[in-house]
Amino acid sequence: MKAPDFWRRNGLAAQVLAPCSWLFSAAGQIRSAIVQPYTSQLPVICVGNAVAGGAGKTPVAMQLARQLAAAGWRPALLSRGYGGSEPGPHLVNMHDDAAALVGDEALLLAGVADTWVARDRAAGARAIEAGNYNLIIMDDGLQNPQLQKTIALLVVDTDQGFGNQRVLPAGPLREPIGAALARADAVITFGADNTALAGTAFATTNLPSFSASLGSLNSAQFNRRRCLAFAGIGRPEKFRQSLAAAGAEIIDFISFPDHHRFTDNDTQRLLAHAADAEAVLVTTAKDHVRCPAAFRQKVEVLQVAPVWSDPEALLSWLQSRLQKSSP
Repeated sequence: MKAPDFWRRNGLAAQVLAPCSWLFSAAGQIRSAIVQPYTSQLPVICVGNAVAGGAGKTPVAMQLARQLAAAGWRPALLSRGYGGSEPGPHLVNMHDDAAALVGDEALLLAGVADTWVARDRAAGARAIEAGNYNLIIMDDGLQNPQLQKTIALLVVDTDQGFGNQRVLPAGPLREPIGAALARADAVITFGADNTALAGTAFATTNLPSFSASLGSLNSAQFNRRRCLAFAGIGRPEKFRQSLAAAGAEIIDFISFPDHHRFTDNDTQRLLAHAADAEAVLVTTAKDHVRCPAAFRQKVEVLQVAPVWSDPEALLSWLQSRLQKSSP
């Protein structure tokens, strides 16, 4: 879905939908109260957020898997498999599984470490326990009560903020900001401008905080090239900004809904537009895995990853917490 404009302000639409938000929040509270979370034999790091999409949790989960694996851990990644039909538990095969089966995020995660999709997170954890792993990194699920978290990380895009600070559907929040902070053990922030967070509960939190920017890994590939860019992610503007920062000449930028499944009509239209403009097609890694196989060969990808302001601080903090949680 595409975030509606009224999520950015407290207008009439948000006020009309406010009762629905109360019901949404109440349903989440009831679910948390009645579900008995499963405590895994393995430590669980949850990388979540407070808003509907676009905060950067999947790149963070991938980067943490890389860093912790390099530090000697044997992590498995756990995803709901949003957008896929597989209920799981299912070990993702990044070569044979399609995004329609396991979801786009799971395919990205599988490029870093063994990844399991499971709508039932507790069942996913039990499947991972049967393998040769000693750590679970869960992409999303901060609000999911099925699995006990050893460490919960709240990812916040400081440029995006929390919109009108209302809960779905009146605003972008999955739960009130204070509730999300109460679930979290630490915060990871993207962006340098905290203006959008002023006046929120986040502005006064005492949680440990680690900052990062979203860096391009192959920016030189697009410097001074004519690019026709397209994206179907939570915040397509972030992709546009990253591509522009890489020095690309963006002749057009086409946005699709988040998790959009590209059709033959989409691909033919994009190919024709690129040919007419004498430009290269470029998209995100998340969109690329959802494209039809033949089309993927004609599209280039801007690869991004978190760049920590203090590369060792978060890893050191995580390892300290993990060691304390060990029996």
